[in-house]
Amino acid sequence: MTGQPRVRSRDAATAPERLLSVLGAFDHGHPALSLTDISRRAGLSLTTAHRLVGALTEWGALERDDSGVYHVGLRLWEVAALAPRGLALRQIALPYLEDLYEATHENVQLAVRDGTDVVYIEWLSGRSSVGVHIRVGARWPLHATGVGLALLAHDTPEFQERYCAGTLASFTPYTITDPARLRRALAETRRTGVAVSDRQVTDDALSVAAPVRGTGGAVVAAVSIVVPQVAAQVPVLVPAVRVAARGISRALGWRPEK
Repeated sequence: MTGQPRVRSRDAATAPERLLSVLGAFDHGHPALSLTDISRRAGLSLTTAHRLVGALTEWGALERDDSGVYHVGLRLWEVAALAPRGLALRQIALPYLEDLYEATHENVQLAVRDGTDVVYIEWLSGRSSVGVHIRVGARWPLHATGVGLALLAHDTPEFQERYCAGTLASFTPYTITDPARLRRALAETRRTGVAVSDRQVTDDALSVAAPVRGTGGAVVAAVSIVVPQVAAQVPVLVPAVRVAARGISRALGWRPEK
């Protein structure tokens, strides 16, 4: 007699998996959750969620406010500060990002790659009002942003091909969704040293991005400036972004070949 395949529930998962599922219940759309919300979003029984949330709260990974709602705790922020691709990189880059902001008074970003996404680790808001309102920790697909194109263009050919062969999400009529067009954009980014993303996420914004290199020369991040598309002066923005990216790269230990 053949039965249905058994599906392992979250409660039957390992202890680390259950703990991570509790933390994974929080995101930018759900920064504050009740115990019931955590149980539902993590796929755990209320009893299991209560036990795990208690342990995480005692350690400091979660904090409970007076209304009984849970938030991510400062202890996680302290741990995250040790990540070389997170706050440590941000601290090194911040003076150069501030210089770029002072030179342009436009929106300035710093991002790293995580899988097929870019994750923003710093954002300085400029005077221009554009539709993209990035927050630290926000994610976007690599192909749809300037920083994403700069990072993808300098990744391995194998990763680029896998990415181009995947689903290219569309956000506006201008988003690159054709693999051949994306390959051309990546080749142009490598040729010029900068990436230009024109109205790909919202139809009013344009970004210019440049790669940031680490000690050995590998691209570890990307810096960009985001401006209203209607008044964008790309030839003026390119040198400013390049200078910022080069400054951060040197601060990270990169030394260009003579």
